[in-house]
Amino acid sequence: MLTVNLRRMKKNQTGTITAVNARGELGRRIRDMGLVPGTQVTIKGRAPLYDPVALRLMGFTLTLRNDEANYIDVEVKE
Repeated sequence: MLTVNLRRMKKNQTGTITAVNARGELGRRIRDMGLVPGTQVTIKGRAPLYDPVALRLMGFTLTLRNDEANYIDVEVKE
């Protein structure tokens, strides 16, 4: 298994969140959206300029800005 930043994942790639490295208000907000360690996420698409990114997790789709995705580490299959 390989650990990468959520921002670096490719379309249709799936992985499991291993860490959320944001602190304070941003960290709380990211966790409140369901992005917590152990959660499986799939990249569903990106906007034309690659920001934001659409994620599929726990039965719903979530869009996340790249500056927020930078704080999330994901374990993916190589």
